[in-house]
Amino acid sequence: MTSIRERNRSLILRAASEEFADKGFAATKTSDIAAKAGLPKPNVYYYFKSKENLYLQVLESIIEPLLQASAPFNQPGQPAQVLEAYIRSKIRISRDLPSASKVFASEIMHGAPHLTVLQTEQLHAQAKHNIACIQAWVDQGLMAQVDPNHLLFSIWAATQTYADFDWQISTVTGKPRLDDADYEAAAQTIIRLVLKGCEVRGDGLATPL
Repeated sequence: MTSIRERNRSLILRAASEEFADKGFAATKTSDIAAKAGLPKPNVYYYFKSKENLYLQVLESIIEPLLQASAPFNQPGQPAQVLEAYIRSKIRISRDLPSASKVFASEIMHGAPHLTVLQTEQLHAQAKHNIACIQAWVDQGLMAQVDPNHLLFSIWAATQTYADFDWQISTVTGKPRLDDADYEAAAQTIIRLVLKGCEVRGDGLATPL
């Protein structure tokens, strides 16, 4: 059973993600975060001490899932299965943590001033590892001669757009919120484009989101 403390922290963290995503760090007020969470303003300071610390916690809440999304690259596997699993994990993050994803994107666009040295090193090391895996597949003839850096960048852009540009997507689709079928269609489309475009051997779609 979730404790009151865990429940309140979760409510505040979610509200903060939404406020920081909508307004940015400077324009966000702790009173607005508290109101959105449905809790008294002192609770924000009780659980997170300061707005700055709360912002760092929002970043931490998205960095761990981003690192975990690369788990398929960290174990033996065929490129088709690894790339599919990675794309699906990235789509899930956009679906389940859209506001935190926007905060992270904004942080990166501003030069990542609030990321710790450890977080930066972890993200960089994982990206380099993923790139090395893709390059190894290319060298082994398991996929076309694509630039692994730009392939990874393309996957990031294609998957994260469902969180970072949700207003544009909603406007084009005419739907205020995408449902699971939409995210599954997005995952399958991106997977097909990547596997077919990169001429990955043994491609095929597996378990849905």
